[in-house]
Amino acid sequence: YYRGAMGIILVYDITDEKSFENIQNWMKSIKENASAGVERLLLGNKCDMEAKRKVQKERAVKLAREHGIRFFETSAKSSTNVDEAFSSLARDILLKSGGRRPGNSHKPPGTDLRACDKKNTSKCSLG
Repeated sequence: YYRGAMGIILVYDITDEKSFENIQNWMKSIKENASAGVERLLLGNKCDMEAKRKVQKERAVKLAREHGIRFFETSAKSSTNVDEAFSSLARDILLKSGGRRPGNSHKPPGTDLRACDKKNTSKCSLG
């Protein structure tokens, strides 16, 4: 199920230690089965549940650095950093592919993926 993938999002639950430990297994599987150079993104979900946190942000930041990938803490419930994470992955894929698909010499309207200028005021943070 990795064949032809241009991007892979690895998600763990910040309130579940086991889900974070499984990320290493997924990284190994991606290395063995995905195309070389596939873009990857690590997400720590449920950052709206800080009181129940089991996985410290620093551990995830370290893991992301070791694998040379981006990291975001997100909340699917409150939509915190979800758009930013997907936009970041899409932007990285476009940059890697030169921003064009074969046979398509111009960008269609609405595909400008510049970073959002708004300030992030939530407790969830970008890595």
